[in-house]
Amino acid sequence: MSAEGPIAVFDSGVGGLTVLHECLVSLPSESFLYLGDTGHFPYGTKSPEELRERAEAITAYLIESGTKLLVVACNSATAAAGPLIHEMGEAAGIPVVTVIGPEAEIAAAISENGRVGVLATPATVASGAYRDALDAAGRPLTVTEVSAPDLASLIQVDLSFDDELIDAVRGHCTPLKEAGVDTLILGCTHYPLIAPAIQRILGRDVRLVTAGHAIAGAIQRQLASTGSLSSSAGEGEYRFLVTGGVDSFVEDGARFLQLPLANRVSAASV
Repeated sequence: MSAEGPIAVFDSGVGGLTVLHECLVSLPSESFLYLGDTGHFPYGTKSPEELRERAEAITAYLIESGTKLLVVACNSATAAAGPLIHEMGEAAGIPVVTVIGPEAEIAAAISENGRVGVLATPATVASGAYRDALDAAGRPLTVTEVSAPDLASLIQVDLSFDDELIDAVRGHCTPLKEAGVDTLILGCTHYPLIAPAIQRILGRDVRLVTAGHAIAGAIQRQLASTGSLSSSAGEGEYRFLVTGGVDSFVEDGARFLQLPLANRVSAASV
């Protein structure tokens, strides 16, 4: 595994860019390859079998690309296929970092009243992955999970903060307020893009936990442990692959990431 190889990040669409942003800030010398499976979006309403099929194909593709570390920046894919992805990475000698576990650890550590909320896609909630991770945290917690079948699509298609989006956010936050949670895991990497709206509805005292910071830290620790951190003194490179439309990803990705994506996005057949 070359220390100068890229770190691969994959998600169902643009949501994983919230994780990539934190990685670019925390690991500026590293190079990144991002794959957005936009041709098969959304993941959150797919069956576990469909998710495992997509995760297996994409993992194999990225391993073949020469990545030095694979980041699964998709909660639905992690919930359905996390063990499979780790097995494939181990067989290829490629470390794998996934969401869910790091977020659960942080939420369990910072909650003061022991009431933790999880806002996630139907596939993630149905998997029980967050509940299992929180149960393993080593302290008694009351967990309230809310399934949001519409949020990721509303964010991906048109992040205009219109009445439809805000009404959906308010509706999903109602049971969390009623449960008195003081900590909320945003269990989809699309959701940090609407974190200000969620914070306003829930109030200042509720702490929001997102994947970005946790994942960036986990990557740094993993690469440092194997001596695989980039030795470059300059900024790393970043490029993107998508299974759907290139032009729409360039427009949306540049808006979310606030970086120029033109000439950095290519189509991928996976």
